[in-house]
Amino acid sequence: MGGGKGGSDFDPKGKSDAEVMRFCQSFMNELFRHIGPDTDVPAGDIGVGAREIGYLFGQYKRLRDEWTGVLTGKGLSYGGSLARTQATGFGLCYFAAAQLKDNGSSFEGKRVIVSGSGNVATYANQKATELGGKVIAMCDSNGYIVDENGIDYKVIQVIKEQKRDRISTYVNYVPTAKYVEGCKGIWTVPCDIAMPCATQNEIDEESAKALIANGAIAVFEGANMPCTPEAISAIKGAGLMYSPSKASNAGGVATSGLEMSQNSERLSWSFEEVDAKLKGIMEGIYAACASAAEQFGMKGDIQAGANIAGFLKVADAMLWQGVC
Repeated sequence: MGGGKGGSDFDPKGKSDAEVMRFCQSFMNELFRHIGPDTDVPAGDIGVGAREIGYLFGQYKRLRDEWTGVLTGKGLSYGGSLARTQATGFGLCYFAAAQLKDNGSSFEGKRVIVSGSGNVATYANQKATELGGKVIAMCDSNGYIVDENGIDYKVIQVIKEQKRDRISTYVNYVPTAKYVEGCKGIWTVPCDIAMPCATQNEIDEESAKALIANGAIAVFEGANMPCTPEAISAIKGAGLMYSPSKASNAGGVATSGLEMSQNSERLSWSFEEVDAKLKGIMEGIYAACASAAEQFGMKGDIQAGANIAGFLKVADAMLWQGVC
């Protein structure tokens, strides 16, 4: 679960629901042989949300003539979990809050940039705001919006989840916002905390240096590998707090696990129950990373701590189960 990435060359942009459905069904016609609740359990990612998971799950169920928790991110009416949609964004903020606290800081009063406008970015905006921060910029693949009064995540929800529109239309809802063509420039906006939640390699060395020059104190990764190696070196070299995506964006996979638990038990937990478990998991992951880093002489290096903690967990399991 959550151990690998896959995809296709099908572009859903501009396609009807029926076209997307037919593609998902054809995809599952080949995939169903290789997945299962106790084998590999796929979940959504870029371009794959609740609609696509529903089509994939429905086809799996038809082919296997059984109901199992084989896909996560399902709709609530057929085995999904409350808080799954919010999980990665919320989890990122729980991890970030733990790291900030460990360094004598918090989200309170901080100006935050959250790149992207999908589930991760939208709900990172919500939770960062609830924790006292102000999200001043967000983007999509076409460009970015800036509003020093704060970006309203509820408006982003309407634009992206209901209307499936471009983020440029945000200025039609909130006149105080400004839209800028081209998404890379978002990292030139002065901020305290940067949370890249769009796609891999979105922060290169040039963008990292812009963040450093503008006084940022932290970069917390919400997307998969959003910072290039050169950017990471610059960020850490300048003494900024940094969280690697392998740790700080684990909230989605963690809640997928919670969804599977509910499926196995044939139970549905409340939003508050799932959210509390997610918070505990993310704080536990941060603590494991920080502890491993300190234990091996690299206190404060959460990237090193994540690598070491992950390696030790796998190595320990391999040794106990017998190396072949």
